[in-house]
Amino acid sequence: MTNRTTPGSPARASGRRRWTALAAGLLLTAGTLTGLDAPAVAADGAPVTVTVNARAGLARVPDTALGVNHAIWDANLGTTQTSDLLRAAGVRMLRYPGGSYADIYHWRDHSAPGGYVAPGTDFDTFMAGARRVGAQPMIIANYGTGTAAEAADWVRYANVTKGYGAKYWTIGNENYGNGHYGSAWEADDHADKSATQYARLVVEYADAMKAVDPSIKIGAVLTMPANWPDGLTAGADPGPWNQTVLTLAGPKIDFVDVHWYPGGSAADSLARTAHIPDASWLLRQQLARYAGPNAERIGISFTELNVGAGQNTQPGALFLADAYSGLLENGAFTVQWWNVHNGIGTVSEVAGQTDYGDFGLLSSGGCTADGSVCEPPLNTPFAPYHGLAMMNLFTRAGDQFVRAGTDQPLVSAHAVRRADGDLAVLLLNKDPENAYPVTVDYAGFTPSGAAPTVHTLANGATGIASGQSGSATSRTLPPYSLTTLVLHPAGPTQVAPGAPGQPTAGAVTDRTATISWPAATRAPGGAPIAKYEVYRQYGAIGEQLGETAGTSLTVGNLDPGRRYTVNVLARDTAGNVSWSSPPLTFVTGTPAESACAVRFTLGTDWGNGYLGTVDVVNTGPSPIDGWTLTWTWPTPWQQVSSGWSGTWSQTGAAVKVTSTDDNRRLAAGGGATSTGFVGAYSGPNVLPTAFRLNGTLCTTR
Repeated sequence: MTNRTTPGSPARASGRRRWTALAAGLLLTAGTLTGLDAPAVAADGAPVTVTVNARAGLARVPDTALGVNHAIWDANLGTTQTSDLLRAAGVRMLRYPGGSYADIYHWRDHSAPGGYVAPGTDFDTFMAGARRVGAQPMIIANYGTGTAAEAADWVRYANVTKGYGAKYWTIGNENYGNGHYGSAWEADDHADKSATQYARLVVEYADAMKAVDPSIKIGAVLTMPANWPDGLTAGADPGPWNQTVLTLAGPKIDFVDVHWYPGGSAADSLARTAHIPDASWLLRQQLARYAGPNAERIGISFTELNVGAGQNTQPGALFLADAYSGLLENGAFTVQWWNVHNGIGTVSEVAGQTDYGDFGLLSSGGCTADGSVCEPPLNTPFAPYHGLAMMNLFTRAGDQFVRAGTDQPLVSAHAVRRADGDLAVLLLNKDPENAYPVTVDYAGFTPSGAAPTVHTLANGATGIASGQSGSATSRTLPPYSLTTLVLHPAGPTQVAPGAPGQPTAGAVTDRTATISWPAATRAPGGAPIAKYEVYRQYGAIGEQLGETAGTSLTVGNLDPGRRYTVNVLARDTAGNVSWSSPPLTFVTGTPAESACAVRFTLGTDWGNGYLGTVDVVNTGPSPIDGWTLTWTWPTPWQQVSSGWSGTWSQTGAAVKVTSTDDNRRLAAGGGATSTGFVGAYSGPNVLPTAFRLNGTLCTTR
């Protein structure tokens, strides 16, 4: 059992985590548009509409999806009771040796100079526990105070000597926190603490470790888009951390390792799960732009998550289920909570429940320094543990996430379809005070009329309640609750063709794109495939773009500068429809020729704001005397704070800048001017790509 008085104990680590969460919260909160992050909408009795679209496929659930962190300062790391609890919650990946301790840990003698190492936490003990849980390990090699040779020897011991088959190895932990950008919490003995040096040594580590076991996968540390130090460039690095690391180490790595502490109040954290799709998109764009050929092979892991408030009460459970679902449906191969045990922190009351400020899934059983408040007995599950157990009931390896959405910001929905034909729907009520009646509409799936299986985690509950009740289309969600519905299909399961393969987009213009895909396979004993249908995901609504008997389709009538996500389904001659293909996301361009051209340049970035420059060119045959440039931000959390060389205004997400007397005249055939602004963002900063000058859509350069 650990407590706050133990030197280097979990309390010390949790203090570091609180600092990280606070820093992230400050960065995300600065510049926030009023009312966006935590809408206060009271239930008025009108049902919330939930839409589930089984035709709008997202990522499949991997067998490493549900993960948590272990740490060498946790004396209960290897106990049977701890392992059995993790197994019961469905944990399938365990990270070791524990956050920042990884950069001071030496596996050979099981030491961490400057930190506390609990007895019974060595690597072999960890692996025995992981095997009991049924989880794969993710191991952090010591970058801060270690060497490539030490890491290679660890691979040799793990996979050659012991035959553990440890597949996933990350080089370091939060190494951007080594002082290079001003803040220093991560150990780093290298004289050169730059992103460039980290990337160079990732290559050295990868070469040494894969020389021992070529089958392992190597991960490099990145930062979450819109979280510190994203956007910052320091020293002689050629760009920000992510760009520098991917440019130099991209060809050598197999996955990237990202942490996310959204920070702020409980309401802030729960609202910021809305950032996940855009953050995932930006991360994928960074990989595609900087990581070299075949960047799509690089996986994404989120190995530390937690909330800024309500860590072991219902906000933690709600955030865990919502964030795990959002990250997995956007393609992460594992999501891992910080932490199994962590220790008591600042005690408060959250929605009528005592919160111990503990970042652990399970109680450490400790007390505050003055002994006035003590946690429940050791290994008592906190609310996030039950949230993880709910994820285990909701998802199974091999399930496919499908699009789900609601018309109420305090109610979230996720859904998966299963190989046996069932559909599972996860419903989250983030309102601590009000219940919400919901109606559920289904597309591409017809539920049975029988009562569904229902799993519910209510605020303050000590476990998940399960039973069969109600209907598939109507339910009331208690305040601060998680509900999973498991639905059987009406009628027998179809003998459907296999899903088409991963689509690709080619010949993308401002208005058209050619979508191609690997052919689907005919079901054994089933009818021949008759055609393929291409659908666009419009939120949770599906819009058919066309159909063809072939494996390629050119779609038209697209909007310039817009992000599209599409799926392909196969239909056989008997009318049976396959699962959807994996999703394809692409962005349309702007006209190759126009009477105007625009270049948007992102300048100095400080983590929640930046300097933007917009160059405007009149490429038309006539001069312009007075101009207005307009665009629309891709997200609601982006803003123009101030500007120059123009009169700037913003209404909602729509931005307008008009000329001044000094720059109103643009000569024909190339007359140009430049204007600029201070931009602010409180979430992923997705830059605009479509601009109009006096109403004319411009070419974006």
